[in-house]
Amino acid sequence: MPASPSGRPVRPATIRTARLDLVPLRVEHADAMSRVLDDPALHTFIGGAPEDADALRARYRRVLAGSPNPGVSWCNWVIGLRAEDGAPLVGTVQATVVPGAPGSVAEIAWVVGTAWQRRGIATEAARGLVDWLAWQGVRTVVAHVHPDHGASAAVAAAAGLAATDTVQDGEIRWQSPPDGTPGGGRCGISRGGRP
Repeated sequence: MPASPSGRPVRPATIRTARLDLVPLRVEHADAMSRVLDDPALHTFIGGAPEDADALRARYRRVLAGSPNPGVSWCNWVIGLRAEDGAPLVGTVQATVVPGAPGSVAEIAWVVGTAWQRRGIATEAARGLVDWLAWQGVRTVVAHVHPDHGASAAVAAAAGLAATDTVQDGEIRWQSPPDGTPGGGRCGISRGGRP
């Protein structure tokens, strides 16, 4: 796994923002997440189809086993919305962290269930994730966004990323500024979200 500035591997930890808890993914989240992610419209830009709880459990087991490349860290979280009764799970965020010089690079992604969209949840989660990654020593954050997906482009911009001229698999590469300060420490994670 890539190392943080202290030399420790990068492992997901709970990230707390103003309204959200980003909780490290567990296999047990599959039942709830299969209901959150069951809308085929969520796959319009990324392809595929909703997975049932059994398929998600199998996928979560593979993800949690880690990358076959020992230098790559797969960090995955479910998004819990504290502002609602029972703090329901409403989506996911993820980061694939790869070591580099002068710092690691993380590719991030997010998805929020249809019922919870248009409430700023993806933006808040992405900002919290980007800030947390900066605390882990990540110097560059990248996201790939379909050119027709305006909502995801807005999330990427709000998380401090800028569109580049690079297109990969039909998606535009968004990237943090080259000054090495993804998020700039302004994304709003609470002290409890720091390592």
